[in-house]
Amino acid sequence: MDLSLRALRYLVAVADQGSVTAAARRLHVSQPAISETLAQLEAELGLPLFLRHHARGVTPTPAGARVVAEARRLLAHAADFARAARALGDAPAGEITLGCFLTVAPRFLPRLLSAFAERHPAITVRLEEGDQQEILAALALGRTELALAYDFALPDTVEITPLAALPPHAVLPARHPLARRARLTLAELAAAEPLLLLDLPHSREYFLALFRAKGVEPRIGFASRSQELIRGLVGNGHGFAIQNAVPRSPYAVDGSRIVALPLDPDLAPVRLMLLAPRGLPPRPAVRAFAAFVREAFAAGGLFDEAR
Repeated sequence: MDLSLRALRYLVAVADQGSVTAAARRLHVSQPAISETLAQLEAELGLPLFLRHHARGVTPTPAGARVVAEARRLLAHAADFARAARALGDAPAGEITLGCFLTVAPRFLPRLLSAFAERHPAITVRLEEGDQQEILAALALGRTELALAYDFALPDTVEITPLAALPPHAVLPARHPLARRARLTLAELAAAEPLLLLDLPHSREYFLALFRAKGVEPRIGFASRSQELIRGLVGNGHGFAIQNAVPRSPYAVDGSRIVALPLDPDLAPVRLMLLAPRGLPPRPAVRAFAAFVREAFAAGGLFDEAR
């Protein structure tokens, strides 16, 4: 079998665009050229790569999704090879794609990406945010090569590097009577205010499990996928929230002032992980970024609060 890079680019473009017509427009080639290439690929592989929907484009078959993921990786390696051949002996270069959990991104990525760009200016990092399910799906499909996520429902198809344990904190309005305490319990919080719940897959289960561990039943006042909305509601006196990746700023987006206070020390933290596809050798640029992330979260690194 002799698969060309051109054929792989056509395959990935069709998967990304959801139709042969849209892929042809994106690549500036004819629609028949892409259709013929896909047909040849399916004939050589002996399996259908896409399901065709009349007037509604195409979607990858389960096997097709795996082939597309491998095609993305091959194209990335080919781009690295071309750059390395043009600049032998230079530092790692190219573009990598990072997945990041929604609540982790604003807390850690601005400083992380700025510091990384100073050390590796020839590497561009493209970002894809999502909840835990979306992050793991993007990694499995090859849309991302690394991911920063929590230790929720991790499959055995990913390699895991622990980075940090993030304990839960209570988030309250700065003017709240409990805000002057050094530490709070879930029982006293639940008795005083409704819970404003971050409603993301696995996150909500984690938060509610904290209450179950203490035999407490919270009143849920509001649920949202947006952590900034939750923080704004807290700042305006609608209840309390729980947060692990606690921002350094004492303000919500709307300017209301909030505080984050430690909770019961025996409550389970969430563990921040660096994820990568298992068994796949990383490209030089990916390897450089992974090493930088490990350094940033190590003792004495960028995110060592004791510095």
